[in-house]
Amino acid sequence: MIRVRGRVRSLGLPIAWGAAAVAYKLLCPLARETGLPARIVTSAVFFAVGTALILHVRHSLMRELRQLRRVAGAAQRALLRPPPSRIEGLDVAAAQVSAERGAAVGGDLYEVVATEYGVRAVMGDVRGHGIGAFGTVAAVLGCFREAAHDERDLDGVLRRLDRALARHLRQEHPAGAAEEFVTLLLVEIRPDGEMLTLNCGHPWPYLLSRGRVEQLAPGDPQPPLGLFPLPPVLPTVGLGRLEPDDALFLFTDGAQDARDARGRFFPLGSALTSVAGDGPLSSQGVVGRISASLLHHTRGEPPDDIALLVLTNSGGMPSGARGTARSTTTCPQSTTHL
Repeated sequence: MIRVRGRVRSLGLPIAWGAAAVAYKLLCPLARETGLPARIVTSAVFFAVGTALILHVRHSLMRELRQLRRVAGAAQRALLRPPPSRIEGLDVAAAQVSAERGAAVGGDLYEVVATEYGVRAVMGDVRGHGIGAFGTVAAVLGCFREAAHDERDLDGVLRRLDRALARHLRQEHPAGAAEEFVTLLLVEIRPDGEMLTLNCGHPWPYLLSRGRVEQLAPGDPQPPLGLFPLPPVLPTVGLGRLEPDDALFLFTDGAQDARDARGRFFPLGSALTSVAGDGPLSSQGVVGRISASLLHHTRGEPPDDIALLVLTNSGGMPSGARGTARSTTTCPQSTTHL
């Protein structure tokens, strides 16, 4: 009833203007005259009515658009909520940029939770972007927030996510025609700083350490979730240790695939090297500088959704010898500052 009354009130002004125009045409003697002055007056009347109607419609549409953006923003904050700034000795910061202009939601996802097994983080990228990917993001994140606490191993967490995604896709596409998938990176940081991961088609993270930047690449990832069944055995992969003052940088492929007006890819490795060489690392500082550089590179219009997540060992986790069972690609040093 309230919505109906609101609609009636919103139509009151257009109806009044329309009634005035009709009354002028039917009742005013000047409107029936054919001389030039009469035609000018009549045209002015109908022009004023038309302009008023257009402005009223525009105002109504803008008001509804602002309301939709507020609702979308609230949904975004409830689902892809900002991570805590500090969790179990780690400084945490994240950022997300939607590829759809004016959109508050996108197809990227991330979350960090403290569990009895260590700090667990997820970074994912749903096929597609914007509003259309929001349902899949909700299904994956909702499952992760439960499974991260319930499952002892990352293997169990990933299998729960795979089942949740399969259920969601069956509900959304009962005919089975859609080819939906999610790239996903699961990371577990244990209390001693040891890092374990499972990767399903996602870019490997970077390790920022004492002015150096390494892209951790311990092996070939599994296929993205939703394309093929998971194998019977899913061994976790070691990424070494996150030492004090080290930062782990997780991202979606929108960051490394972003292009400028001349078609050049964003130099993510060089940008991180520049950030790491400028002094002590902070999660918020890394996220802020890389986000600003990405927006500058793409002129504020990235072609794909972008998500960034940084976990920095601020000294609250014990140090230890670095792990040796990892393969890394070292980014060349760069003197270019952002």
